[in-house]
Amino acid sequence: MKKEQRQAKIEQLIKQNLISTQDDLMRRLEESGIKATQATISRDIRDMKIIKEQDGNGNLHYVIFKANNQTEEERLYKTIYDTVKSLTQVEFMNVIHTMPRNANVLAAILDDLVQPQIVGTLAGYDTVIIISGSKSDASSVNELFRIHMNEDNLI
Repeated sequence: MKKEQRQAKIEQLIKQNLISTQDDLMRRLEESGIKATQATISRDIRDMKIIKEQDGNGNLHYVIFKANNQTEEERLYKTIYDTVKSLTQVEFMNVIHTMPRNANVLAAILDDLVQPQIVGTLAGYDTVIIISGSKSDASSVNELFRIHMNEDNLI
């Protein structure tokens, strides 16, 4: 099966079902007659910008990361406002604490923007590390976050 067809089926499955693991996704693909390895599914997840998001009941499931009608910058500013709890600059890096389960979403937005002041991001459960090429670049990133943070969220 061609990559485009497999990815179209993955998108359909994710939109129609609550899928929370790669094993779940592989099983549903197999039920649809599509066999794929775990490595292939991992590449598809990365290529399609699939992330995990929490639903209203606190359950994590896959969603395809899209900005809807917002620009990427607007989505970044809204996400900073809604989720960032603290920000600390350490030399050429910024350590950002978010609301639980929001670090990956924030990192995905930053990665999509491809800003020259950001060399890369690392994300966990509620922490994002933004690596910059210099202390000056890190200060610029820090200032951008500070401008858009919601003071009610700060710890």
